[in-house]
Amino acid sequence: MTVIQTVSETIHRFELTAAGQTILVGVSGGPDSLCLLHVLQRLAPELNITLHVAHLNHGLRGADADADAAFVADTARAWGLPVTIERADVASMAAQPGISTEEAARNARYDFLSRLAAQLGATAVAVGHNADDQAETVLMHFLRGSGLAGLRGMLPASPLPSGPGVSGSLTLIRPLLFTPRADILAYCDENDLQPRFDRSNEDVTFFRNRLRHELLPLLETYNPQIRRILGATASVAAADHDLLHDHTVAAFAALAQSTTSGAVIFDLAGWQALPLALQRSLLREAVHRLRGGLRDIGFVHVEQAVWTLATGNAGARMTLPAGLEAVLGYTRFAIGEAGIELPVAGTPQLLIEPVRLHDEATLSAALPGWRVEIGLLTPTELPAGWQNNADPWQAVFDADALGNNLALRGRRAGDRFQPLGMDGNSKLLAEYFTNVRLPAAARDRWPLLVNAADQILWVCGLRVDERARVTDRTSRVLHIWLQRAQG
Repeated sequence: MTVIQTVSETIHRFELTAAGQTILVGVSGGPDSLCLLHVLQRLAPELNITLHVAHLNHGLRGADADADAAFVADTARAWGLPVTIERADVASMAAQPGISTEEAARNARYDFLSRLAAQLGATAVAVGHNADDQAETVLMHFLRGSGLAGLRGMLPASPLPSGPGVSGSLTLIRPLLFTPRADILAYCDENDLQPRFDRSNEDVTFFRNRLRHELLPLLETYNPQIRRILGATASVAAADHDLLHDHTVAAFAALAQSTTSGAVIFDLAGWQALPLALQRSLLREAVHRLRGGLRDIGFVHVEQAVWTLATGNAGARMTLPAGLEAVLGYTRFAIGEAGIELPVAGTPQLLIEPVRLHDEATLSAALPGWRVEIGLLTPTELPAGWQNNADPWQAVFDADALGNNLALRGRRAGDRFQPLGMDGNSKLLAEYFTNVRLPAAARDRWPLLVNAADQILWVCGLRVDERARVTDRTSRVLHIWLQRAQG
């Protein structure tokens, strides 16, 4: 197939564009991006897409970089395409601790593309990664150690990687991903394109350049088809990764609960019954949901956690990257912030908050294993001796003093309330929990009844607030009962 045919097939197979769409085309001026722009311009009428050329001068290569920017601007105008050129001070960004020049340049590009897309209403960015780039990426990930996610290399379409200023609503598309570099160079010659060449791509002090210019040519002496094979490996790994991901999402929904305190709690027996691949994947999924990525989580971390969860005793802890920790219980384990404690069994623990008291569906999910009954009474309907209620999970309130929009929530820093019987004196909730010896692990998610003003009116199961008590002036009584669900 010709380059045009290969790109067209890739676009249609992976649905990379949509009719009426505005697409930014990232153009450096090199052979790949120039070929991409030329091909997309030829396909634009058929695809019914609008193109806008984008170029960021990183300010790292002096006059050469300025010449690249001028070349892109001149080419776009000669081809009748709108173009935006911007300059970034990547060197200053890279001077910040912990940021490499490559990372700073990448962040600058993504920030530029995200801002420009927002201005233009574009929803996709086309870049010139080709089949040889894919082979290099797969090999690089293999050498550094990777699972399926890394061995699938680059995808034909993926969300624009998150970074400073990036909205997350852009799609990065790679129409040349199945086109070899040799075909791209031939296309440029056939169409009299005069691309720029970045001499830094020849610098073998960079890992990727060494891989491109030294390792891959060496591997071709063992197998001349190594680039094609690495590309095929990426396709196989991508399909397998998708299958594993689908099973992971289903298993997560069945075995895990995300809590309001930034933790994920798993059913231990259910997790242990899974195949090893799913056990690993679920742990990585939990970290991803808690931290938004997997940058610092490696194979060793996952394997140590798997081993401890399979063989450890209750109370065992595992330190994970990014300030996370896993703690093992008798029937459950949790992953969350360092110092996390498993909720105490048999106590009501809010998994969703705040939750409105009259939202029955959400209440059921928020307080698993418990249900809430609410009734409105007159004072004369109160049973004899109601003041000495023996069931701490039942409480009565002056309905008018409570107000509307009642909700349950967990504790907040600095929470205070006025415990019934203390003549209206307020007390720090933290001190109260300590005084009644409520287990520390149960405190963060202990349900608190609050009103629209966020005043605590009942520390459920423990103490009613003075401001909501039933008095001889009460005309309507609200009865609330927390019950352990049967079965």
